[in-house]
Amino acid sequence: MDHNSKQFCPGSHVMIYLLVAIAVYVFVWFSSPFFGNYNETNSSPSNFPGIGVKDELELALREASMPNRTVIIAVINKAYVERSVNEEATMLDLFLESFWVGENTRSLLEHLLLVAVDQTAYERCQFRRLHCYRLVTEGVDFAGEKVYMSQDFINMMWRRTLFLLEILKRGYNFIFTDIDVMWFRNPFLRLSPLKEADLEISVDTFNDDPRPENKYINTGFYYIRSNSKTISLFHTWYSQKNNSTGKKEQDVLQDLIRGGLLQKLDLKVRFLETRYFSGFCQDSKDITAVTTMHANCCRNSKAKFRDLTTALRDWKQFKAAVFQYPEIIDRIGLDFKWTAHTECLNSWQ
Repeated sequence: MDHNSKQFCPGSHVMIYLLVAIAVYVFVWFSSPFFGNYNETNSSPSNFPGIGVKDELELALREASMPNRTVIIAVINKAYVERSVNEEATMLDLFLESFWVGENTRSLLEHLLLVAVDQTAYERCQFRRLHCYRLVTEGVDFAGEKVYMSQDFINMMWRRTLFLLEILKRGYNFIFTDIDVMWFRNPFLRLSPLKEADLEISVDTFNDDPRPENKYINTGFYYIRSNSKTISLFHTWYSQKNNSTGKKEQDVLQDLIRGGLLQKLDLKVRFLETRYFSGFCQDSKDITAVTTMHANCCRNSKAKFRDLTTALRDWKQFKAAVFQYPEIIDRIGLDFKWTAHTECLNSWQ
């Protein structure tokens, strides 16, 4: 036998195939956008082929959105998520608890996007595994409690308005809700059934006067559709920021409505009855129909927290009574009365 002649060896072919596979893998890896000049920009969702997400806000909106591009938006800061020494819960705890004990509201948490204006609030939101977005405002601290009508409070309200304008421009409809709003029933069931309204907004007190200039709006709860008219409304609204010293954004919108802006933009607006969308300014008299309860007409967070805790207890007691005696729900509803909002009444003194 000639020992210098080449012999067939199956293992050599396997080795060749393996080396070729490794070479191809290395080439693809080094050529990919995940290697080399890697930075935060390259790692953003917008660079993932097929996803089409341009930034973190878009990703957060898509994750929380309903199929019809509708989301629920609430803004939180450190004061809403951290317990005080004397309290066993936070304002955020109460807010989320209302979704748990409400009727047909638990599933709505899947579409809630919490917008955190400071890092503590953002981390608490993430800890709860909710949909979260960190809204950064350079050079501004929104972490502490912002007392009603203080300059910090006014600044935070305007920053919120600008952010919500951005969401409308991205084509998303939304319910905006303050954290001090308890969700007792699904509000979507009480909104315009054919969605013909551009804006459906809560009021402090409801009256039968059809003229919009005679409605006392509250921007703590509203539903708005994204279209050219509502985007124009928010553009005009925010443009008044520097010409409204001493006024909060709600007051400015009220002035624009009284000045005929809704008619000028041909906006269809519906003002929500306090029978369904209630608040401390004007309680709903119908517990069998009430959908939300807002701690409006209240000056500070401490008073809101205590009176909302009581309102949530009232709701739970009503539900317990109905569960035990379902055949007399109408009688239970007629006899029901909300506990007086004493803390909020005293907060103005």
